[in-house]
Amino acid sequence: MVEQVNYPERERNDLLNKNTQPLIKMPIFNNWNIVTKGWYIACRSQEIPQGKAKSLSLCGQRIVIFRGQDYQIRALDAFCPHLGTDLGIGYVDGNLIRCFFHHWGFDGEGNCENIPCSSHIPSQSKLQAYATEEKYGFIWIYPDSKVRYGVAEFDELKDKDLVCIADDSFERNCHHHICMMNGIDAQHLKTVHHLNVKMHLSLKEKQFENMIDFTLSGDFPNITFREKFAKKFLGSSYEYTMRYADACVGMLTIMKNVRFIPPLYMIYAYTLVGVGHCKVQPIYIAVKRKGFFGWLITRFLLYLTRLMYYFLRGEDGMIYDNIRYNPNVLLSIDEPLIKYMNYVNKLEPSIWSKKYN
Repeated sequence: MVEQVNYPERERNDLLNKNTQPLIKMPIFNNWNIVTKGWYIACRSQEIPQGKAKSLSLCGQRIVIFRGQDYQIRALDAFCPHLGTDLGIGYVDGNLIRCFFHHWGFDGEGNCENIPCSSHIPSQSKLQAYATEEKYGFIWIYPDSKVRYGVAEFDELKDKDLVCIADDSFERNCHHHICMMNGIDAQHLKTVHHLNVKMHLSLKEKQFENMIDFTLSGDFPNITFREKFAKKFLGSSYEYTMRYADACVGMLTIMKNVRFIPPLYMIYAYTLVGVGHCKVQPIYIAVKRKGFFGWLITRFLLYLTRLMYYFLRGEDGMIYDNIRYNPNVLLSIDEPLIKYMNYVNKLEPSIWSKKYN
C-alpha cells in the first residue's frame, strides 16, 4: 500500500523545486487565483427548508442562501452593506432576507427593499446576487446574477425522472482541474489500473454551454482472464464518455453500447476549498423505473455505479494527493490531456477570481 507523502511542514508542493523544476504556468488551468464561470454546489437542498437562511463559504466567497415563502432559493453576498453583519444569522421575511443587526431587508436581486429606521434607502445598499438552481438533490450557485444555461445534464437523460444518490464528499490536495483529467488519461488506465485498453478519441465541443465531450472507444483486448471475461460477457467493444462543463463539473457515462448492462451515469462536482485543496462531490444517477422490480433494477445500477467508482478512487487518490502537476514531457497518448488543458484555458474567469494590485 502506497502512503501519502508528508512534505516538510506540509509545505505546498508547488513551492518546492522551483529552481530545478520550474512550474509551467497557465492563464486558467491549475491557477488557484481563477474561478471560472460555472455551476458550483453550495449544499444539499434539504438543508434549506422554506423560510430558512444559511451562510457558507464557496470558492473563497461568503454567500447567504435563503428559501422564501414561495419556496424559491436565492443567493447573495453574505455581508450586509450597512455594517457587515453576516446575513446568515438573520431571518427570512416573506421573500426577503433581513439582517439580524438592524433588520435591513434584501430581495433575491440584492436590492435593499426596507430599512426599519429610515425611509431613505442609499443606492450603495445593493448586494451582488447570484443565479441558483436545484438539481440532483443539491443547490447550485453560479458566480453571476445572469446565466445563459443551467446545470449540465446527460443528453439521453433530459426530461426523464431520475434517482440521484450522493456519496460522501471528500477533499484532494490538488487543483480540481487536475482531478478532472483522470477519466481521459488513457496511459494511467494501463499503468495504475492494469486495464490493457486501446482507445480511439473523438471530441465534441459545445461552445454555447462551455462543454466538451471526450468519447473514448475501442476493442476489448483478449489477453488476461479479466479481459477475456469482459469480452465474453459485455461484447467485443467498449465506449465511455467524459463530459466537462465549465471545468467544475465532470459527467461520466460508462458501459455504453455493451451487452446486458445499460449505461451507468455519475457526476463529479468540484469546488475550491482553499489554495492547495479542492472538494469533490460524487453523485450517482439512474433512470427511475416503475414497479417493485423496476425499483430493484434502479438500485442495482446505482450500486454498480458506486462499485465502479470505488474501484478507481483509492489508487487515484494516492496520486492526486501527492501530485505537483507540471506537464513538461507529453506523449501522443496524452492528446486528450492537451486538448482538455486548452479547453480550460479558453474559459471565462468569474467575479470570484482574485485580483492583485
